[in-house]
Amino acid sequence: AASIAAMILTTEALITDIPEKEPAMPAGGGGGMDMGGF
Repeated sequence: AASIAAMILTTEALITDIPEKEPAMPAGGGGGMDMGGF
């Protein structure tokens, strides 16, 4: 489970680091939050 959490955090960081993905960032962030809560 820890590995999955780390992977999600890494993905979130990468998405946030890419300005071009800014419009999709809210959707990606929401998905990450949902999976994290689960």
